[in-house]
Amino acid sequence: MARPAEFTVTRTDQGRQAVLTGDWTAMGMGTTDDRLIESLSGAGPVEIDLTHVSRLDTAGAYIVLKAGDADHRPAKYIARPEVTRLLDLVDRGVKAEGTPVIKKRSFVDLFDRIGRGVIGIGVEAFDTMVFLGHLLTAVGRAIANPRKVRWAACIALTERAGLDALPIVSVTTFFIGAVVGLLGANMLRNFGAQVYVVQLIGVAVLREFSVLITAVLLAGRSGSSFAAEIGAMKMNQEIDAMRVLGVDPFDALVFPRFFALLVSFPLLTFAAALAGLAGGLMVAWSQLGLGPTFFFQQVIDQVGAIHFWVGLSKAPVLAIIIAGIGCHQGMEVGGDVESLGRRVTASVVHAIFASIMIDAAFALIYMKLDI
Repeated sequence: MARPAEFTVTRTDQGRQAVLTGDWTAMGMGTTDDRLIESLSGAGPVEIDLTHVSRLDTAGAYIVLKAGDADHRPAKYIARPEVTRLLDLVDRGVKAEGTPVIKKRSFVDLFDRIGRGVIGIGVEAFDTMVFLGHLLTAVGRAIANPRKVRWAACIALTERAGLDALPIVSVTTFFIGAVVGLLGANMLRNFGAQVYVVQLIGVAVLREFSVLITAVLLAGRSGSSFAAEIGAMKMNQEIDAMRVLGVDPFDALVFPRFFALLVSFPLLTFAAALAGLAGGLMVAWSQLGLGPTFFFQQVIDQVGAIHFWVGLSKAPVLAIIIAGIGCHQGMEVGGDVESLGRRVTASVVHAIFASIMIDAAFALIYMKLDI
C-alpha cells in the first residue's frame, strides 16, 4: 500500500535534521517537495535522514538533492546503500553538461563542406595509391613464387564469384537481349528493315551489354561481398592478428579475390553473350519469323567476331577495378558496424560508377581506332 511522503525537521547543535518517511516518488510526493525545500532553506548545515523512506525514484532523489543544496551549503545524507547509489546517479545526471545547441548553418558552411570534400578526395586518392602499391607487390610475390599462393582459397573464391553467379548473369542478359530485340523489331518494322534486328542484337549484346551487365551484377554481388568479408575481419581485429602472426593480409585476403574475379569475369562475360543472343533469338523467331539458322548466319556474316572480342577485352580491366574497389573499401572499415555498412555501400556505388565510366572510355577509344 502506498504511503504518502512526509518529513519532520528538528534543530540540533550541528544544524537542522530532516527525517523523511513514506514514498518519495513522482506520484507520492504531492506538494511535500515544495514544503521540504522551504523548511530547509536558510543558513547552516543540513542532515537528511532517508533510512525510513519506503520507496524512492529519480524524481524523489532529485527533490532531496535540491533541498539539501538549496543555499549551496554542505548537506549530509544518511541512507541505505541502494538509496545512496541512486542519489549519486541523479547527482551526476544533474551536474552533467547539457546537450550542445546545434548552430544554424550559414552560407560559409557550404565552403567548409566543399573544402572538407576536396581534402577527403585527396586522402582517398592517396589511400588508393597505397592500396594499389600493396596489391602490385602481392601480385609480384605470387608471380615470383607461385607455390606460396593460397590456391585453395583462389579456387574456392573463383567458384563462388564465377560459377555461383552464372545463373543470375545468364538470366539477366537473356532478358536484356530479348528487350533489345523487341524494341529493335518494333522500330525497324516501320521501315521494312526487320532483318537488321539481328545486327542490332549482335552488336549491342556482344559489344556492350554482356560485359556491362556482368560488371554491374558482380559489383553488387561479389564486390560488396569482398568489402563485407574483409571489413568484418578488420572490425574484429582479425587482420591485425594476421599481421602479428607475420601473414600479409594482401597475400591471404586480397590476392585470392583479385585472382578469382580476374579468372571468372571473362567466363561470365562469354556466358552472358550467349544468353543475350539466345534472348534476342527468341524474340526474332517469335515476332519476325527469323529462325536460328538464319539468325546465327547473320551474326557470323554481318556482326562478326570483332564485336565479341571488343566486349571481352574490357572484362579483365573491369574485373581488376571491381575487385580492387571491393577489397580496398573492406580494408578501410573502422571499428563499428556503421563504418562497415558505409564502406559496403561505397564499394557497390564506386564499382558501378567506375564500370560505366571505363566502358564509356573504351567506347571512345575503339571509336577513335575505328574498331
